[in-house]
Amino acid sequence: MRVLQISSEATPFAKTGGLADVAGALPDALERAGCDCTLVVPAYREVFEKNLPIQKTDMQFSVPVGQRNLEATIYSCSLPDQKHNVFLIGNTHCFDRDTLYGGAEDYADNAERFIFFSRAALEVAARQPHAFDIIHCHDWQTSLVPAYQKLLYQSWPTLSEARSVLTIHNVAFQGMFWHWDMLLTGFHWKYFNWRQLEFYGQLNMLKAGIVFADQLTTVSPTYAQEIQAAPGGCGLEGVLAGRASDLTGIVNGIDVETWNPRTDELIPRHYSDDDFKQGKYTARVALAARLGHAAPDDRPLVAFVGRLAEQKGVSLVLDLLHRMAGSGNARFVVLGAGDPQLEEALKVVASEHPDAIDVVIGFDEVFAHLIQAAADILLMPSQYEPCGLAQLYAFRYGTIPVVRATGGLVDTVVDVNDQTRADGTASGFVFQDFQSASLEEAVQRALAAHGNKTLWQDLVYRVMQQDWSWEVSAQQYQKVYERALANAPADVVDVR
Repeated sequence: MRVLQISSEATPFAKTGGLADVAGALPDALERAGCDCTLVVPAYREVFEKNLPIQKTDMQFSVPVGQRNLEATIYSCSLPDQKHNVFLIGNTHCFDRDTLYGGAEDYADNAERFIFFSRAALEVAARQPHAFDIIHCHDWQTSLVPAYQKLLYQSWPTLSEARSVLTIHNVAFQGMFWHWDMLLTGFHWKYFNWRQLEFYGQLNMLKAGIVFADQLTTVSPTYAQEIQAAPGGCGLEGVLAGRASDLTGIVNGIDVETWNPRTDELIPRHYSDDDFKQGKYTARVALAARLGHAAPDDRPLVAFVGRLAEQKGVSLVLDLLHRMAGSGNARFVVLGAGDPQLEEALKVVASEHPDAIDVVIGFDEVFAHLIQAAADILLMPSQYEPCGLAQLYAFRYGTIPVVRATGGLVDTVVDVNDQTRADGTASGFVFQDFQSASLEEAVQRALAAHGNKTLWQDLVYRVMQQDWSWEVSAQQYQKVYERALANAPADVVDVR
């Protein structure tokens, strides 16, 4: 099966979030499962700053974007451990910029940039010697691709028989632009209607992908259900509910080589489920030294690692710190960056309780690994969470997550209770309501469990045995591809 993956970011080329991790890891996992994969990503400025083995190909062509033609220069890259093909689409005007999408505000011409990228990706595919079976797109930046394939590229031999799959990583980001940007797409105005590309008078790229793709996926089964109703669908719940039979939730895999305490070069001592106590203690000593402490204390270490945003439940974490820091029952460490007000509030509470709270503003990969290895408990009290990866990293390091029952968190973390302990499925502590008291109650349950050495040892051993590798996710994507090929393409409604 030949699969074309099209993404606006992918590791190791460019990254702003979890999308890059998925697009970077999934193609190789599919290759190992027997697929023939090609990945297409933009050639951003930062790609050329990473000393990657990038070479210019002999492919160069122009792409119509509205009344203009933008030149596409195509590069390739082959990494030593990479099994799939990679093409990078270059255009100085579109991609030679400081950031991928903009800073505090998105670039004003993002519609033009990703219309160009979407069409250029299909132009690259059309120039390949063999036809593709599946065109797999990710998020709003490439959501016009299924529409292009059906409306403008339907007669191209390498694309005409392909089926399209769109993965929605976060439905809150939809790629909405003013209606005159419809002129840039090259589509007939008749497709700017409430059933296809129009959304409350604007052009909605994600909606286009939802309507035109043959199959839809998102990043966890629960999130697939949540986005079919308000408020989870962010206005697109009706469109998504209409495609319910074509929508599948697949939990993201993780890089089990990068996040592996048995081999992780970013932690001071390697460990496994057989000697996790020694490994975690050594990590605690190293973490204490990095934080400026003479030695670690004996209290359980409770951590938060992630973006400092309301969506991540940081306001609940702040309330928890104010309520529990003086209890002496736990030590807390927070690593992250984001909302300046939340950053400042965390600094204030840490200054008020220096013997109980450490806050590190910013993101440091070494710190992230060290905290996962050192911590006993990881907090993920998200308001919503399409998938979540930190809880899966925590499992690898024997760190027990406390999560809210939403999205991928409830799909991956099984609450500790008498029944789940008996049947061997317990893996963390889950709470329902997005309230400070509910988080505190779950943390108190976790701390009580930590005091039971036999229970805690069994729990750590169990989570460290779990398999959240990309191989498991790739098998589920293959089933989606097979279903797409077995079914007729999604209908194109001709609204006149």
